[in-house]
Amino acid sequence: MTRTAASEALAARIEELGELRSHANAAFFEAEAERIARLCHAMAERFARGGRLLALGRSPAARSDARHVAVEFVHPVIVGKRALPAIALCGEGGRLAEQVELTAEPGDIVIAFADEDDGECGREGDARAQDEALTEDEALTETAAAVEIARRRGCLTIGFASVGAEWRFDPPNADPFIRQELAETLYHVLWELCHVFFEHRGLLEGRDARPVHDSGASSFLYPFLAESETRLEDVLEDVRGSVLLKAEDVGALRAQTLLDGRATLLAAAHDLRALLTAGGTLLALGNGGSATDATDAVADFRFAPDLPARRALDLTEDSGILTAIANDIGPDAIFARQVIAYGRSGDALLTLSTSGNSRNVIEALLEARRRGLATVAMVGYDGGEVAAEGLADHVLVTRSQHIPRIQEAQASAYHVLRELVELVGESAG
Repeated sequence: MTRTAASEALAARIEELGELRSHANAAFFEAEAERIARLCHAMAERFARGGRLLALGRSPAARSDARHVAVEFVHPVIVGKRALPAIALCGEGGRLAEQVELTAEPGDIVIAFADEDDGECGREGDARAQDEALTEDEALTETAAAVEIARRRGCLTIGFASVGAEWRFDPPNADPFIRQELAETLYHVLWELCHVFFEHRGLLEGRDARPVHDSGASSFLYPFLAESETRLEDVLEDVRGSVLLKAEDVGALRAQTLLDGRATLLAAAHDLRALLTAGGTLLALGNGGSATDATDAVADFRFAPDLPARRALDLTEDSGILTAIANDIGPDAIFARQVIAYGRSGDALLTLSTSGNSRNVIEALLEARRRGLATVAMVGYDGGEVAAEGLADHVLVTRSQHIPRIQEAQASAYHVLRELVELVGESAG
């Protein structure tokens, strides 16, 4: 195959991957919008009575989602959203069942992430990163045991795998990358829209109604909050419509990111393939929800099913290192100091930022360039300083100002990049 023909084939594959995501996204949220709206109401009732959200994740990929859930609910990034109590219980803390036994209370919510061991949507090899040599089936069984304890205790339970949760969501695609992207959109939507019911106090069990809503800072996002109190079904219908709109938005944003960024993704994939094949390591980083996406990206490079394991290191993982640098030097240095410690010529750095202006991301990119690392930056908004100043070798811009949607589209981008790293080698051969 000629170089031109190979490039055309790879560009066509990116378009195909985008279409697969669009179809799965539309099918999933059209089918589940009403249930999602009702779940938002059920979660709001729990939070209003003092309940907490416990997110469970045993494998590397699952724990990235659990941590993402916790940071989104605890640290609201949208005006008008309140901080809600959420705790990530992950494999490194011990057996999930034992952690739930010690932590869960009757009014809590439990959301469980696990890898199916059915030959279709599991991530073969995740157990390699566990302190105990658990197979995927054992990890799934352990998560199910934790969910059973939560159910017996009176918790509301949500699951993205066959773990016995009351609310089971099953994305309609066997590709584990696409399933994770749909799950990420769903828990973002749950976080965004459960807040709607806090403004409808009469619709929450045990709280008093009032005739007119005080929509406050949320009014520009959800105009229907300013309407008079109505029946629950009317509000649920509004929330269902909002779920569909958000799903439509992220579908379009994924398409924009992948199609506009085809050349960038292909060039980055060629560089990464050459470096990783030669023994280099991919370092990854981000802040907040982007930190958990960096964790997911590293898990995907190391343990993705049907793909060879690649060397990768998560610079967001070690809280001792992060807090030591932040305390002794400052938060701007938390990633750059790790690039100094770990980065070598022949390695690569992947950065995730919704703004493109995070100082610690910029300092890491500058340090990586000084040390001869290849750099890939995925950024939102207009690309910020990273794009304007050309601070990375490959800059992929997701053109949105809405942080959850940016992160969801970036997840598609690094998943596609992961696949392309292997495909560019095949086309070269």
